[in-house]
Amino acid sequence: MILPPATLGMLGGGQLGRFFVSAAHEMGYKVWVLDPDPHSPAGLIADRHLVAAYDDYGALDALAAGCAAVTTEFENVPADTLDYLGKFIPVHPAASAVAVCQNRIAEKTFLADHGLPHGPFAVIHAEHDLRSAPAALFPAVLKVARFGYDGKGQARVADADEALAAFQHFKGEPCVLEKMLALDCELSVVLARDEAGGVCSFPAGENRHRNGILDVTVAPAQLAASEAGGVATDAQRIAERIAERLGYVGTLGVEFFVCAGELFVNEMAPRPHNSGHHTVDACDVSQYEQQVRALCGLPLAAPRQHSAAVMVNLLGELWYADGKGHGAYREPDWSVLHAVPGLRLHLYGKHHARPGRKMGHFTVTGDDPAAVLERALGARAAIGIRDE
Repeated sequence: MILPPATLGMLGGGQLGRFFVSAAHEMGYKVWVLDPDPHSPAGLIADRHLVAAYDDYGALDALAAGCAAVTTEFENVPADTLDYLGKFIPVHPAASAVAVCQNRIAEKTFLADHGLPHGPFAVIHAEHDLRSAPAALFPAVLKVARFGYDGKGQARVADADEALAAFQHFKGEPCVLEKMLALDCELSVVLARDEAGGVCSFPAGENRHRNGILDVTVAPAQLAASEAGGVATDAQRIAERIAERLGYVGTLGVEFFVCAGELFVNEMAPRPHNSGHHTVDACDVSQYEQQVRALCGLPLAAPRQHSAAVMVNLLGELWYADGKGHGAYREPDWSVLHAVPGLRLHLYGKHHARPGRKMGHFTVTGDDPAAVLERALGARAAIGIRDE
């Protein structure tokens, strides 16, 4: 075990890293953050912030010399960086697992090779791959294999001609073409796995998106009574199988599509997940504390959810007068949120808001799931979030 007051390393300085730093500090650890942004939210509260690129080997050597173990909050940290650090100190998750999750081609191939449920897809390296794609794949979504998130780097395409135009717009980057599925809803499961193979999963949450970005998570998922037990439990089991097949150590998020009661894996995130923010306020242990525990070889905690919860993302457009990213720049009126019973506001300390940027979130908790959802959606409207 790595025990306090050891120093832990974090690659990436966003809000997920910030919550990790807070959890580690509460447990008695120090944390160094490596992130190229001098204003990174995690770097602002870390014991040391190394402002450097992820492939700056001088900074990586300093991290290896000063830390007992390293983790990440950002799936696009180069796998080579994790592999390099792993030569000197424990790194969880391992480079091999991150490499699968950060490339959609590798991810879909992994799911297919291991018999895990996934939607129909085709690997696209060149235009002829699109011309020969089965007609049954359309309508579809074309997604770049690397560096796509929050709806970026993807396009809905009705046929091969639209797919070719989108592929050209993506400058011929390798892609996956995924058949568009008729969704009942979207779920996610966050879990933690230790080096001995022990797994603790949080209850599945139900996710709602706006403009390709997570908007609301309802936890536990409010599925139809006929589905609630089976689908949610199956999602946990599939997520646990994924972690096992990856040899994963750390906190992992797995997103699912639910189609006619059937589960399909959408994506894996080798880190805490945005849909798991509610675990800070609604569970005995958060996904971030579990990340610390898995990294340090501590026993994982049983993640009991003691309250129903709804999490709402706060994006950068709220900081503008029209609520859509235009007009005068101003701070939202947080008093309308603080007046809501059972609501906790979390702001990430990012130095500038821009449309689509995750600036914070709030979580509403309580005993009655229906009442919690009603209060959360009311607060969402009151702060200025409008459905388009």
